[in-house]
Amino acid sequence: MPGPSRAPNEPWKPTREEIAAAVNATVPDVIAPGLRLLLVGINPGLYSGAVGHHFARPGNRFWKTLHAAGITDRILSPFEEHDLLRRGVGITNFVERATATADKLDNDELHQGVGRLVEKIRHHRPGTVAFLGLTAYRTAFGRPRAVVGPQDDEVGGARAWLLPNPSGLNAHYQPPALAELFHEAWQASA
Repeated sequence: MPGPSRAPNEPWKPTREEIAAAVNATVPDVIAPGLRLLLVGINPGLYSGAVGHHFARPGNRFWKTLHAAGITDRILSPFEEHDLLRRGVGITNFVERATATADKLDNDELHQGVGRLVEKIRHHRPGTVAFLGLTAYRTAFGRPRAVVGPQDDEVGGARAWLLPNPSGLNAHYQPPALAELFHEAWQASA
């Protein structure tokens, strides 16, 4: 986490030691009442846990995808994540603790995450909630056949969308396809 000599929104790169020490660290939600779109990641990676900002690992396609989808007017840095709130967009996760990879989570953690998410959604009342990660969503909600796109059921009173995870590890979706899918969710959230 940013030490006393680091400003909280000033970009910096963690050392290998800081990344390794970020196991189980948490990253604060970027959330406010009445958002147009709440994006739900699986859980923070170690890099994000080390710097305290969402989707912070260099090479993660999240910020470029938001821009290409028309959600942001430029590519934001993870250190500018609170600028999303002005656009009516927020970020949270199924599981709060940072791990090296999402496969370090067990199914119980994902199931427990649903309860916390529903409480957040009911409290903050976003119009649409978009879940980033097919496998995590299918597991957490017990919907093994769920596909990308709008979901039939609301979650906590909000429309639900399922989107691919923008991690560079997800080779099934290339940047143009990710941008198109995120754009569809953004347009539908209006």
